[in-house]
Order: sequence, then C-alpha cells, then structure tokens
Amino acid sequence: MGSSVRELAGATPATRDRYVDLLRVASLGAVVLGHWLMAAVTPDGVGNLLAVVPALQPLTWLLQVMPVFFFVGGFSHALSYRSLLRKRPEGSEDSVYSAFLRARLQRLLRPTTVFVLVWGAAALLVQLLGGGGGLTGVTLRMVTQPLWFIGIYLAMVAFTPPLLRLHERYGWGAFAGLAGAVVAVDVLRFAAGVPYVEFLNFAFVWLAVHQLGFLRADGRVDPRRAALLAGGGLVTAAALVALGPYPLSMVGMPGEKVSNMAPPTLALLAHGLWLVGAVELLRAPAARLLERPRVWRTVVAANGVAMTAFLWHLTAMFGVYGALLALDVELPAPASVAWWAQVPLRIALAAALTAALVAAFRTFERPAAPTAPGAPGASGASGGGPLAALGATLCLLGVLGLSMVGFGGLLDGRTALLIAIPVSAPAAVAMTLGGWLLVERAGRGAR
Repeated sequence: MGSSVRELAGATPATRDRYVDLLRVASLGAVVLGHWLMAAVTPDGVGNLLAVVPALQPLTWLLQVMPVFFFVGGFSHALSYRSLLRKRPEGSEDSVYSAFLRARLQRLLRPTTVFVLVWGAAALLVQLLGGGGGLTGVTLRMVTQPLWFIGIYLAMVAFTPPLLRLHERYGWGAFAGLAGAVVAVDVLRFAAGVPYVEFLNFAFVWLAVHQLGFLRADGRVDPRRAALLAGGGLVTAAALVALGPYPLSMVGMPGEKVSNMAPPTLALLAHGLWLVGAVELLRAPAARLLERPRVWRTVVAANGVAMTAFLWHLTAMFGVYGALLALDVELPAPASVAWWAQVPLRIALAAALTAALVAAFRTFERPAAPTAPGAPGASGASGGGPLAALGATLCLLGVLGLSMVGFGGLLDGRTALLIAIPVSAPAAVAMTLGGWLLVERAGRGAR
C-alpha cells in the first residue's frame, strides 16, 4: 500500500485541487469523531451526550460538517461530468449520464453493498440464535443510520446534469432559487402549518449546498464572496436560532419537536453557508501545506479508505463498548469525570478497530476501471440514461430505507416508513442491489 500511495501522490498533476481532497477527508473524519464523542453508552442503552450536557450543543456548529462534504461533491461532480461530456461522441448524452452515474456510484455502492451484506448476514444469524437484545439490539438498529448520508448523496449525483445546466445558465441565480425554495418550505411549515412540506428540504437544502460546489468549480467563490458567505451565514444562523423556532444543535437530538437535520431547515442551510465560506478562506494556507510530499501522501492514503472507514466506524464503536461490557469494565455515567477520563481510551480503541475493519474491507473501495462513452462496450443505445436514473432512484430509496429500519427485528418483519410506505430491511437491500445492477447495466451497455 505504501508504494502505491507514494506512486499516486507522485503522479498528482499540477492542476489538481488538492484542497478539495483534504476537505473530503477532513469532513468525514469530523463526522466519525463527532459520533464517537456524542455516544453516551451505558448498560441500560445508548444516549446522546449533547442531551446530557446541553451546554455542549454549540460544538455542533464545528462538528456538523456534512455541508462541506456536499459542497466538495458538487465541485467533483461538475468536473467529472464535464470531462465525460468532452469525450463523448456526438449525440450520446444518454451514455454520458449512464457512465457518469456508474463511475460515481461505484465508489459509494461497492463498499456500501459489502457493508450491508456482511451486517445483514450477521444480524440474521444473531437473531436466529435468539440474540438481538441489549446492546446487540441497539447496534443492529443504529449501525445503518449513517447510510442516510449516502442515500442523499446518491440523489446529488443523479441530479447533477440538470442542475449543472441550470448553473451554467443562471450561475448564482440557480443557487438563490434553491435557497429561496428552502425559505418558502420553512414559511409554509412554521407559519402556515402545512403538513409534510418540510420533507422537501431534504432536497432543497442539500442541493443548494451542492450547487455552491458548481460555483467553486468555475472559480466563482473568490475570497470576497467566501467572506460574505461565512459572515452572512453565521449571522443568519445565529439570528434564526435566537429568534425563530430552530434549535441550537445542528444535529438531531432525541425527543426534540424540531430538528435542524431531519428534515433540514433554513438554519442548517445558513450553517452550511458559513462553513463553506470559512473553509474557502482557509484555502490558500492549506494549499501551501499540501505541497509538502508527506502531508499530501497522508491525504491520498486517507482518501483511498475514507468511505470504508465511515461505513464501519459505528461498528467499531459498538464493538469497543461490547468488549468493555463483556470484560466487566465499568461504564461511568455520561459526562462524569470518570467518563471524560475514559474518552481517550475509547476513541483510541475505536480507531484501532476501525483501522482493522478498513484493512479487511478497503479493497472494495477501489472502483473498477471506468468505461468511457463511445469506447467499446460503452452504452450507446437510447434509453441508457432513463435506465440509469431508475437504478439510481432504487438505490436512493433502498439505502434511505435501510438507514431508517436497521437490521433489528428481521424475523419479526420490522418496517419503517419511507415516504409513507412501510419498508423492511430485506426490501431495502433488494432495492439497493437491484438499482445498482440497473446502473451497472446502463453504464456498461451491450457489447
């Protein structure tokens, strides 16, 4: 691995934006660390440290960095799709879309599918043997929760071509339109009491942040605009929390009537704007740091396993807590002095177990060689684009459904509501696998 990373780092073209790679790794790393810190596990169950100590909720304004990942995604998707467009034969936009979806989804779905199948088999075995209670049952329910992020990200990938066209026509106006839609949804939700309208912001909030990545790809987020985003976003978010119906925490809290995350709110969009502006203001010094070979090799190595680490980090965390309970190690009361003293050990053990899981499963994060549009075996037939879109939709619904229902209660037919439709874990897995097969077929085409 060391020589491969060294070769990849050494072959980096001078035109590559290394800062984007750093942001991708750093944002996922912050989410992992945040989950490890917030978990308040006791022999009686799993709670949230932020609920135990509400004074810590302002930390979410630093640790809730998912907007940065979607911003980076918009940047990367714009470059990737435009690169495929430049290579396409005349009149083969369907094949471009299919190839684009296949290439982007491979990096997400190959490691995700392995994670789902391994956990699905383990969960079925545990429940057939009569297990599934206590911490094991909590693990089976919660270990899939981070998949919501992958589901929403799949939607960002699928919507890239039409939204990129809107960006190329309207620029900042396209972003403003999406931001305006977020405002309209929250007004209808909080002022008019329109039911279910809030779920539209799962699309509008994340698509607006994603749209900022398009602007970044075109060099339209200069330092002046970055400062406006950072300052304006921070002031707006603070005002919305202070004066509006929005909670302080930028992550979901147990039992709260309103969450800034599920579904997303205008406050979360404002939070995303200040984060995007802040990281852009740090671009120049970070770029100088990334010119150092050792630093860049570290980023390259981390990028190669980031999704695998993200998928398995809760498995590692629950594994550590399970081992501590099995060894009769006392789990102190959350937020007590003894609990804080134990934090470094728990994080070190979780990091070590995550590293072991990454070593076991990292090979699935290496995507297969892409098929260029127009190359032998590329899809040139009409209908490839709609087939790929259908596959992406099934993947989106399957992954989101699995994030909600988990692997608990497999033998009892446990379901969760996904857009008013009850979905079981087996059905969610089937949708995910079936959708990926459709994307693969559309992307490869008939030889």
